[in-house]
Parts: sequence; C-alpha cells; structure tokens
Amino acid sequence: MTAYFLDWLSLLGRWLHLVAGIAWIGSSFYFIWLDDHLVAPADPALAKEGVAGELWAVHGGGFYHSQKYRVAPASLPASLHWFYWEAYTTFLSGLFLMGLIYYAQAELYLIDPAVAALSKPAAIAIGIAFLGGGWIVYDGLCRSPLGRSPRALAAVLAVLLSAAAWVLCHLFGGRGAYMEFGAMLGTIMVANVFFVIIPAQRALVRAKELEGNREPDPTDAIAAKLRSTHNTYFTLPVLFVMISHHYPMTYGARQNWLVLIAICAAGVLLRVYFVARHKARDRGGRTSPLPAALGVAALAAVALALLPPRSPQLAAAVMSSPGSFARIEAIIARRCASCHSLQPTQEGFTAAPNGVLLDTPERIVSRTQQMREQLATRAMPVGNVTGITEEERAEMLAWIDRGAPH
Repeated sequence: MTAYFLDWLSLLGRWLHLVAGIAWIGSSFYFIWLDDHLVAPADPALAKEGVAGELWAVHGGGFYHSQKYRVAPASLPASLHWFYWEAYTTFLSGLFLMGLIYYAQAELYLIDPAVAALSKPAAIAIGIAFLGGGWIVYDGLCRSPLGRSPRALAAVLAVLLSAAAWVLCHLFGGRGAYMEFGAMLGTIMVANVFFVIIPAQRALVRAKELEGNREPDPTDAIAAKLRSTHNTYFTLPVLFVMISHHYPMTYGARQNWLVLIAICAAGVLLRVYFVARHKARDRGGRTSPLPAALGVAALAAVALALLPPRSPQLAAAVMSSPGSFARIEAIIARRCASCHSLQPTQEGFTAAPNGVLLDTPERIVSRTQQMREQLATRAMPVGNVTGITEEERAEMLAWIDRGAPH
C-alpha cells in the first residue's frame, strides 16, 4: 500500500513540475523574444517619457502594445505583475521529486556499484552538495571580474559544467548522474531568479516608491539581464535531462558523460541560433545558420557514435552460446520478472516499469528489441538490484541476436 501512495505522489509531483515548468519556460522564452523584438518608439512623446522600445502584436483576436522603459516610468501603476512563482514552483516540485525518487530510492536510481561503491547516505550527501555547490561556484564566477566579460565567463562555465558531468557520471549510475546534472542546472536557474533577478526588480520598484523620483541604479538590472540570458541557454539542456530517463541509449552509453556534454552543447547552440533570429532585422533579415548547423551536427555525431556495435565477444557468444529459450526464461525469471510482471515483487514497484511485462513466453518474445537496448546499455536491471552477471547479459544478447529462437 505504501508503494501505491508513493506512485500517486510521484504522479502528482511530476504533473505539477511539468505544468509549472511550462509556465516558467514559456514566460522566460516570451520575454527574451519580446526584448529582442522591441523597436524604437514611433511617437517622440513616448521616448521623452523614457520608453526605450515598443512592440505591436496580434494574438487571440486582439491587438497588444508592449513597451519597455529604459529604467522605469515616472510613476508606477497600481497593479504590477511579477513573474517568480512559476520558477519557485518548478524548483520545489523538482526538489520533491528528487527526494522522493532519486534520494529515497538511491539504491535503485542513483547508486550503481559498477560505477562507484557508495553508501546511500554518501550518495545523497554528494547529490545535495552538487545542487548547492553548483550555485555557489556559478554565482561566485558571475560576481567576479570574469563576470564583466560574458564570452570569457561562458567559456569557463562550459569547462566547469563539462567537468561536473564527468564527475557525476563517474560517481552515479547514468540515469541518476544525468538527473543530478539537470537538477544542478535547474537549481542555478531558480537561484538566479531568487537571489539576483527578483531583488533587482524589487530595487527598481523601491527606488520609485520609497525614494521619490531618484533615477534607479541600473547595475542590478544589468546583472539580472545577464542571469536571465544564462537561464535561457540552460533551458534546453535541462529539458533534455528531464526526458533522458526514457532513452537508456544516452545515459547507458559507456562514455555517457561525453553524450551528456554533447547533447547539452547542441541544445545551447540551437538556442543561440533562435535567440539570434529574434534580432534578424538588425542584420537585414539574415541570421547565420552556423550555431544551428553545429548543434545538429553534434546531435548527428552522438547518434552515429551510439550505433550499437557488434563486438567480437558478442559475435563469438552468438556462435557458441546454446542460449535455449528455457535458459533465457530462467534468467529473466531471476533477474527481470521481479519488476516486469503483473504483480511485481521488487520493493518500490507497484506496476511493471513502462508497462513492460516479461512474465510469460509470449511477452518475452514480443519485447526482445526493447530488452536488447536495456541490456546492451546496462540500464536494466535498474541499479542491477537483481545482480545479473555479465555472462547472463551476454547470453541474453546472443539469444536476441540469433533471432530469439523459441
């Protein structure tokens, strides 16, 4: 019964996380787009009032007129909308899920003895340290003199994030490592909102409301703009991590840290291209396709690199392994069916993962290609909790590659 209620908590937590994330990312992308599409106001009177740019748009059967001030209007309106609960709700629901799934069940989803022999408390402590430590290092770099050179800062961040990906993938199982990396980026993003972006906005409001007509100091606003820009480039890597657990070919690769870095870099490059397109009017309507081309090339390179090889060892196993169907059934009964059955016996599971059932001969034969991917990438059994041996894994792969005779 406990596992059943945990499943409901997971379902509701994921739903909330997804909805809040859509709201946060949607508003973030929209304001990046809006900022880059503003043009000088056509009315000179608006410029005199401090309007730096404006945009006319039509949507949903109505016309909209957006304006952005250089710093702030002469007087604030009675109603001023803020954007922050979307970010906070995304973070809190994500943290809840990390605790419920990856920390509470660290022995399943975080720890892989074949990668590093960690105790459950040690794995949890390391995971939490990465979440907080990632923000501390990032924030320190942004506040240092390096923060005055956006390109140099971006280069240093790229190196440090790549190093973090390598370390995580050498501490945790692939699925857990990827999720920790995404959670670290997500923590940086929401901390940018909480510690930099919202305080900068509050300072602008306070300058107008409490200090008369004194022109607000734009320093905080400039810093907030930099952090907001970082957030938009972190978004696609975080979204990739959110869906990566469905694709063991990525996190289960032997060099999974390189896969993580390459796909995240591709996401950043694609986002760079689309952000550049926002300002195409400044370049006569032209936008260099180079970032997009590099991003697509990186994805293509990863796809080619992950093509399942036929190793000499496996080829030999195909030729020599007796691999009778009865033998395969016995291995599956010992190593797989405790989760993949109508009534799982493995603690923490109330239903077969992804609805995959392997408790009858017919169901086994119908799932051979899925089994092959999971076995070859070592994604299953999750955390190898059932203790499948390399010989058993090779025997099952050999049986599948012989056409799964039965």
